[in-house]
Amino acid sequence: MTLTGSGATSSASGVSISGSTVTVTAAGTYRFTGSLTNGRIVVNSAGTGIVRLILNGVTIANTTTAPLSVTAADEVMVVLADGTTNRLTDPATYTTAVNPAAALSSAADLTITGNGSLAVTGNAADGIASDDGLVIDSGTITVTAKDDGVRGQDYILHTGGTLGVTAGGDALKSDEDADATEGYVYLAGGARTLTAPGGDGVSATTDVIVAGGSLTATTGGGSTTTPGTTSTKGLKADVSVVISDGQVNLNASDDGINSNNLITVDGGALTAASGDDAVHANTALTISAGTVTVTRSYEGLEAMKTTLAGGTINVTATDDAVNAAEEGVDERQVAPNAFIRVTGGTVTVNGGTDGLDSNGTLAVSGGTVIANGSPTRGGGEGGLDSNGALTMTGGSILATGITASTSTLPTSGQAWVAYSFSANQPAGTVVHLATASGTQLASFQSTRVLKGVIFDLSSLTRGTSYRIYTGGSVSGTAAGGGLYTGGTLSGTQVGTVTAGSGRA
Repeated sequence: MTLTGSGATSSASGVSISGSTVTVTAAGTYRFTGSLTNGRIVVNSAGTGIVRLILNGVTIANTTTAPLSVTAADEVMVVLADGTTNRLTDPATYTTAVNPAAALSSAADLTITGNGSLAVTGNAADGIASDDGLVIDSGTITVTAKDDGVRGQDYILHTGGTLGVTAGGDALKSDEDADATEGYVYLAGGARTLTAPGGDGVSATTDVIVAGGSLTATTGGGSTTTPGTTSTKGLKADVSVVISDGQVNLNASDDGINSNNLITVDGGALTAASGDDAVHANTALTISAGTVTVTRSYEGLEAMKTTLAGGTINVTATDDAVNAAEEGVDERQVAPNAFIRVTGGTVTVNGGTDGLDSNGTLAVSGGTVIANGSPTRGGGEGGLDSNGALTMTGGSILATGITASTSTLPTSGQAWVAYSFSANQPAGTVVHLATASGTQLASFQSTRVLKGVIFDLSSLTRGTSYRIYTGGSVSGTAAGGGLYTGGTLSGTQVGTVTAGSGRA
């Protein structure tokens, strides 16, 4: 088919042409070239089989309705011919209704493939939308939309190519709510750049799964913008968000990631800046591998049940860096189902109030934890803060703040030492822990003001006396977050502590 500006020519069967409207009526492969200044391609195939539309340098604009729409088909594939540029533009107002209302609209399962490029401008509502599933496996695709950028009602799969979306609503959205097995977004290979000033980056009624590739999302104007009443989250799902691989960079005025149920990070690299919570799960958050970096947030990681089992985690927050709270339970009471459990990985947290704050229990049994609490307030704010029991049975733990721990330190488990300076110590202070004979066990260089410090190490023995030094330099094996083990002792002795007694 050759598009000739105001009309089209074709000798193919399965095609009808009426003025500037080209209608495909049967399964098969159809190649389009040329342009329509005010026309459209319609797929209306009642039979079975795939309708393949090869766009080979196609530009279509329409002043009344969608320039490319599928009203009926078993399945449709749009192929972007290698090396070509293709463009679709709809009007600001439709006088001929199309469902869904999108510049590229499909009532059937839709796949976009090929190594060409496609620029879609949805002036009325959505850019690309399918009432069934939507798969994008290659191509360079740019979408600008008044409402949602790319919507697949049953699901969206983006597994290759480059996708750039600027949307007034949600950038990527799957909103099927009648089938629990649908309504998901799956992102694997490829690169995605999403901008949604008034909506979410990725929104799903069931799951958002990131299994590879790269994803950069800026929502609500970014983390320095005060959140409004409209949801402007980076990734949002009603059931679960899973990050298993790839690079995810989120800059959101609202939550960076939000799930009404579960969030799992078991690989990949996540970086989030948020004007609210960076990562928020109503029920459970589990991080077992990968890298999680929160550069800006109100609360960094928040869930009723938080398990940190592996990976490298670095969180900065103006309130709690990691918080476990239970809905319906007063934050001053012990929440029976809330917990923070650290079983592995390297966890460095910097809280404006608390470092690790659990309204239930707080347990560290492995990994390395550097928990920095408020550098300005003590008393009820600390590096470690739990309404329920605090247990420390393994790993390496260092807690600091004006108050290092608001919780009662455990009388069993791994031994700890606590030291409180007579005055606040400036950021950059080096603190050493050594045996009574002068062998250095650990050293730590602070990045914030502190007054209290707690070391909990497997090398400590309860009831044994140890020395605290300041000054000099850190040395030994870097454990993360400014903590080193072993090394050569330097500085000046400022105190003596006994493992298992005292407060800080």
